[in-house]
Amino acid sequence: MSRSLMVSAAALAIGAGAAQADVTLTILHTNDFHDRFEPISAYDSTCAPEDNEAGECFGGIARLVTAIDAAREGAQSDVLLLDAGDMFQGSLFFTEYGGEIAAEFMNRLGYDAMAVGNHEFDNGPEGLGEFLDLAEFPVLSANIDVSGAQGLGDLRKSVVLETEGGTQVGVVSVLAEDTPETSSPGDNVIFSSTVDAAQAEIDALTERGIDKIVLLTHVGLPEDRRLAEELTGVDLVIGGHSHTLLGDMEGAAGPYPVMVGDVPIFTAYAYGKYLGEIEVTFDDVGTVTEVSGAPRLLDSSVSEDEEAKARVAELAEPLEELRQEVVAESTEAIEGSREACRAGECQMGNLVADAMLARVADQGIEVAITNGGGLRASIDEGEVTMGEVLTVLPFQNTLSTFRVTGAALKEALENGVSQIEEGAGRFPQVAGMSFAVDASAEVGSRVSDVMIGGEPLEEDKFYGVVSNNYVRNGGDGYAMFVDARDAYDFGPDLADVTAEYLADETPYEPYTDGRITMQ
Repeated sequence: MSRSLMVSAAALAIGAGAAQADVTLTILHTNDFHDRFEPISAYDSTCAPEDNEAGECFGGIARLVTAIDAAREGAQSDVLLLDAGDMFQGSLFFTEYGGEIAAEFMNRLGYDAMAVGNHEFDNGPEGLGEFLDLAEFPVLSANIDVSGAQGLGDLRKSVVLETEGGTQVGVVSVLAEDTPETSSPGDNVIFSSTVDAAQAEIDALTERGIDKIVLLTHVGLPEDRRLAEELTGVDLVIGGHSHTLLGDMEGAAGPYPVMVGDVPIFTAYAYGKYLGEIEVTFDDVGTVTEVSGAPRLLDSSVSEDEEAKARVAELAEPLEELRQEVVAESTEAIEGSREACRAGECQMGNLVADAMLARVADQGIEVAITNGGGLRASIDEGEVTMGEVLTVLPFQNTLSTFRVTGAALKEALENGVSQIEEGAGRFPQVAGMSFAVDASAEVGSRVSDVMIGGEPLEEDKFYGVVSNNYVRNGGDGYAMFVDARDAYDFGPDLADVTAEYLADETPYEPYTDGRITMQ
């Protein structure tokens, strides 16, 4: 045991007789980084360099390096660094490099273990296999059988980590069971019950004499709660997948940690905006006696590590070429102006909504709805570059799928057309449905003749819907979607989906077809 660990343990011991047996650890944790190697804005999208210089940006791998190095240096106990999954997907770095850059920086940071997230399968099992070949730390998931998949032999169900002071900590991981629906693990990766798989691995570690066990999950906070209730032998849960912010700051979904019985649950939002920091004390039989800590906001008060910043700049150079990449051709200009897309059906709205629906139609999704304010530009006739698509859709929004009643859909449309006069961004661009708008009618009674799949909308029927994560989470007044059933907010980037749809449809012919009738 290190001297600092002995001092901390003695200071926090509940009784003098237990002082030498108590152990305190510092656990640093991240989740859902989603390839945000460059700093992000307050809206979680790429932050302009001039805004970063002005101190208006957050995160970025260079700030994370600084924060982790400082946390290790200042810790009064042994330190573990864990990640709860989804390092992959969310920026052009993933498009260009796959998991290579994630492995490079995670190795540099000295991660002790990582959970597999669903987006680690976005480039198929092969993409995860390439990452495993590069990773210098254990990558874990107990509830997937990869014996039939090539290249995933290094994936482990659990690991026993030993700190510098000699403390052994078991780490068990599980992954969301619906990953085959949200990513691309393929037919040879077999998923099983998170509860059964986790309990079996916890029991095996306990039989080996490991009495300090961390459950490192990628299932989301609601499922973390269920696991904490149903499992035995778990000391604390560190999770990801739901992008939940815990703490005492504005917008947090609960305290840090959330307690379920005597099991603390920790998670630290997403995109590298926060670094989770936990101090946990165990007694001589491995029971947690004290926890403290808070997520650290990585704002401009955290300096950027110069070496990491320079490396990111070097890696970003080829992305400019990607932004110039021609993805399709358009037979004429695609109208996407603010004036057009916030006041009625527009060509860009049809393109984006059609692309969204086409991407998920095989998942039982019937309609698409997106906010006109999310469409930021038109596209000229001729060659269409990825840079142009990113100019139209710059926010790094992701596809969200969910189920709501016809009544909720009608309410959503009423919200969408409620501020036409103000040019509000909530105006709904749609696919798979049609409706009429009487802009002169009273707010709340402007929408009529709603048709879905050629049939009148049924208010009591549930419909599968695709939108973007901003709208699904209540942005632009769409509060009726916040409590939707079967919500999944972390699909592919909307710009990527639109670019791929354009490529499939090239030469693309812009159009409107009367799906929105303005009376």
